[in-house]
Amino acid sequence: MPLSLLWGRQSREIRTVPILINTVQFPLPSPRRCHQLGEAIGRAVASYPERLRVVVLGTGGLSHQLEGERAGFINKPFDLMCCDAIGHNDVGRLLDYSSRDLVRECGSQGVELLSWLVMRGAISESATRKHFAYHGAVSNTAAAVMLLSN
Repeated sequence: MPLSLLWGRQSREIRTVPILINTVQFPLPSPRRCHQLGEAIGRAVASYPERLRVVVLGTGGLSHQLEGERAGFINKPFDLMCCDAIGHNDVGRLLDYSSRDLVRECGSQGVELLSWLVMRGAISESATRKHFAYHGAVSNTAAAVMLLSN
């Protein structure tokens, strides 16, 4: 879906390597492990012998919970802290959260932010934030868009 939103019908012509992260079943991967996966992806891309233009997408919701006692839960301060850390390459403060801590802070579906940590690990440490927008609540979830550039 993100590819078709970005490039429309041309998205089928773009070479893509999807990377899926478990955000459904415990044990969930830790934020640190997800960031390390991103770093490994970044090293693999950098080692490619030809010069490439690469886009790395981190998709998924920020804090939200769709069911149970906390249905409709959104933690805007936590969302903004995470986006600030990701946008300014200060993810160290996120890497020591346990999976259970993440669920507590951002809801059972909010752990989708793990894909944002993979993305951040894959791009240059010197990448700068060019655009950021946050909006909550959209259909029981907050939404954000961030553009980082090397």
